[in-house]
Amino acid sequence: MRTRWLVLALAAVLIGALGGAMLTAKPTGAVSKDMIQLQEQVSQLLQGQRDLRSAIDTNNATLRTLVQQSLDATNQLNSQMGVLQKNLQEATANSGSRIDTMSTQTQGLSDNMQDVQARVAKLGQQMNDIQGLLQSIDGKISGGVSSAQTTYSGAPAPGAQSVQPNPGASQPPQATNSVPSMPAISADTLYQNALRDFSTGKYDLARQEFNDYVKNFPANDLASNAQFYLGEISYAQGDYQDAIAQYEIVIGNYPKSFKLAAAQLKKSFAEVELGMKSTGIRDLREIVRRFPGSDEARRAQAKLKELGAATTPRAPAPR
Repeated sequence: MRTRWLVLALAAVLIGALGGAMLTAKPTGAVSKDMIQLQEQVSQLLQGQRDLRSAIDTNNATLRTLVQQSLDATNQLNSQMGVLQKNLQEATANSGSRIDTMSTQTQGLSDNMQDVQARVAKLGQQMNDIQGLLQSIDGKISGGVSSAQTTYSGAPAPGAQSVQPNPGASQPPQATNSVPSMPAISADTLYQNALRDFSTGKYDLARQEFNDYVKNFPANDLASNAQFYLGEISYAQGDYQDAIAQYEIVIGNYPKSFKLAAAQLKKSFAEVELGMKSTGIRDLREIVRRFPGSDEARRAQAKLKELGAATTPRAPAPR
């Protein structure tokens, strides 16, 4: 009996040991497998993090390079813009003086052309007068020859009786045909000399000649031109106050002169040079209003833009 219980106890212990061994082996394998999978996932996550960090670093380096290149390009562009602005200002200043010079030369050429046209017209009229006079003389000569009974030497013609003049008889009045004198061209010569001296920079001599022209030929078609060039001489010499006075004479005394717009334009330029900015702007706007589409209006608009003023005054803001 006792042996039987011992055998049973041993069998129970053996069975328990086997059962325990079987029960403990399975959870250990499962845990090991899960740990391996977890480690693999962690490793993959760490590798992905490293890859992501590497990609971010690469992108940051690229961005820094691009930003630096953009900054360099911007700085270079700013430098070029500064140089361009400086060159533009210099070019604008130089072009302004060149435009004034070219405008003066163009005005001189235009005046020369008009003067030539006027002189050609006068010569044509003179030729017509001379032709008419020659025809009249030819008619009188031919009529006198047909009615005369004497030869050129004064002897009686053959078969003709000599006619003695009667001292008591009244002599018929003899026709006196005098060729009309040619119109004086001193005015044209004086104007051409003055214009030539002005174009070559002989301002003092040109001023004297233009003054003589205005004084001696005030009703001539070119008198307003001569007066305008008196203002141009003062403007070229920097005497803007006298230039304004000369231009005002053109505006006041020659309202139909084709130099009227030019005189008003240069008067406004002289006012700006003297620091009378508001007055100059007002006169420039008046030129744009009175002479739309003209060269003077375009130059006035350019000057207004240079002064930072609008072509027309701004309307007051509503209250």
